[in-house]
Amino acid sequence: MNTRIDSRFAALKAEGRPALVTFLMAGDPNRETALALMRGLPAAGADLIELGMPFSDPMADGPAIQKAGLRALKSGATLRATLETVAEFRQEDDATPVILMGYFNPIYIYGVEKFVADAKDAGVDGLIVVDLPPEMDDELCLPALEGGLNFIRLATPTTDEKRLPAVLQNTSGFVYYVSINGITGTAAPDTATVAAAINRIRSSTTLPVAVGFGVRNGEQAAALGKVADGVVVGSALVSAIEHSVNSGVDKDATTQAVFTIVRELADGVRKSRLALA
Repeated sequence: MNTRIDSRFAALKAEGRPALVTFLMAGDPNRETALALMRGLPAAGADLIELGMPFSDPMADGPAIQKAGLRALKSGATLRATLETVAEFRQEDDATPVILMGYFNPIYIYGVEKFVADAKDAGVDGLIVVDLPPEMDDELCLPALEGGLNFIRLATPTTDEKRLPAVLQNTSGFVYYVSINGITGTAAPDTATVAAAINRIRSSTTLPVAVGFGVRNGEQAAALGKVADGVVVGSALVSAIEHSVNSGVDKDATTQAVFTIVRELADGVRKSRLALA
C-alpha cells in the first residue's frame, strides 16, 4: 500500500526537508470557513493536513482544541459532514494528504466498516485515533489498514522500550511523537529531549517521525525540524480562529490570520534543514 502520506514524506526526504503538518477542526467555526481554510493551507505552506473529528469529550485535547470542537459541534458539524468536507477538498486538491484525527466513539456510532469505506471514498489517507491502544487493533486499526488507510499511532515520553514495539507494530504512514506529557497546547517542547526520543524511535522503525504538541511559532518549528521528519501544529491555528470569532471578523479575515501563521511556520520548517547544509 502506497498512500499520499507515503508519497509526500518520500518527496520531502528527497528535498532534504521536514514536513509541516497542520491541524484544523472540521466545521470550525463553520463548514464554509473550515473548507476555505483547508483549501488554502497547501499554498500557505502546509504539506499534510490533519482534520479533527469534532467530539464532545476530547480527553487528550487542551483548551484551544476543546473550544474548537465545541464551536464545530455548535455549527452543526457531524462525522458525515467531515467526510463531505474532505470530498469537497479533493475536488480541487488530489495531492495533499489528509488525516482524520480524533476519538473512537463517533466512528463506532457511524459503523467501523462503513466509516472506513466512506473515508477512503472521500479521499482520506490516514487516521489518528488517540483513545485506541494497540490491544484494540481489531476494532479499527486493522480494518483501516485493510481498507487502504494509514493508521498513525502516537508515541509519548512515557513510551518505554518494552511498550514501543507494540505501538509500532501496525503503525503506518508516520509515527506521531507527542513531545510533552499532558494535553495539547500547554507547554513548549525541549528540542534536545525530543531529539533523543526520536533517535530511540528511529532505531526501531523506518517510518518518518513527526513531532507535535506545543509548537506555536516558526522558531520552534525550525528547531524541531532539525531533528524530526515532520512538525505538527494545531493549537496555534485554532487559537487564531478563536480570536477571529471573538473579534467578529469575516471569513476572509479569519483565513488570512491562519495563513499568516502557517507561512511563518512553513518558513521555519524549510530553514531548519538549510541550517544543516
